[in-house]
Amino acid sequence: MPRHDSDVSTVDTASTVDAVNSDAAVEGLDRLDTPVAPSGRGLRRRRLARSVLAPIGAIVLIIAIWQSLWAAAFWPEYQLPAPLDVWRQILEVTESGEVWTLLWTSVHRAVIGFAIALVVATPLGLLLAKVPLVRAAIGPLISGLQSLPSVAWVPAAVLWFGLTDAAIYTVVLLGAVPSIANGLVAGIDHIPPILPRVGKVLGANKLQAARHILLPAALPGYLAGLKQGWAFSWRSLMAAELIATSPQLGVGLGQYLDNGKNLSDMSMVMAGIGLIFLVGVGIELAVFRPLERAVLRARGLSGAV
Repeated sequence: MPRHDSDVSTVDTASTVDAVNSDAAVEGLDRLDTPVAPSGRGLRRRRLARSVLAPIGAIVLIIAIWQSLWAAAFWPEYQLPAPLDVWRQILEVTESGEVWTLLWTSVHRAVIGFAIALVVATPLGLLLAKVPLVRAAIGPLISGLQSLPSVAWVPAAVLWFGLTDAAIYTVVLLGAVPSIANGLVAGIDHIPPILPRVGKVLGANKLQAARHILLPAALPGYLAGLKQGWAFSWRSLMAAELIATSPQLGVGLGQYLDNGKNLSDMSMVMAGIGLIFLVGVGIELAVFRPLERAVLRARGLSGAV
């Protein structure tokens, strides 16, 4: 029986409707996968409350508890000074300019040591992740080094290099490298297997695959390893400065803390602890928090809000 034009028009119309419905369904699924973030004033207020007001509130609460314990005289003055005495100590080193010397000595060592650790740990992590023999041979050793307290390396580093910057950088490296390498390994282990295969099909060699496929895909795990590596490097540096003291090394925050202990000045000790804490928080907020937010936003994850 011959087919009429009306039948053909009906079929074409039905196909068009089906295509439109299919596109609408796909678009709807895409919208479901996309996080819905508040905008305008609500977003700014939420970010302000979370990033500024909440930490300030926590600090105020801690100081209030501290002041209450001091006022109740649970411990002697030489064990628990008043918050105001610690604040006066911080103001004293700030007004004299000593605080800038302390910060520069410690922070520039930490940054240099962390940069060297980054250069060493990145290729090491790639080898551990992609070469089974290397992973079987030294993978457990790297994990063991990560759990080893960095302060244990200080005596050995002093005997190897003397009271020099090389001893301090050695302790920082041994504290940071395992964390960065293991973070990169964890990130690569979670990469979908199809991505390296696609790179191989497209003709990427091992170096290109590592640079353009493995590292970008493993970035969340790598960034977590970098954060942990910085924390370990900062802690390792403080341990080294507390133990390895010498006029040739200068006075950093760790040495300042040790001087407070030797003088039995608890206000000085607490001021040193506060400055060390502020540097750690400052690096987290100024460097790693924006990087983490940018990575999450690039992947469309709600943690970037």
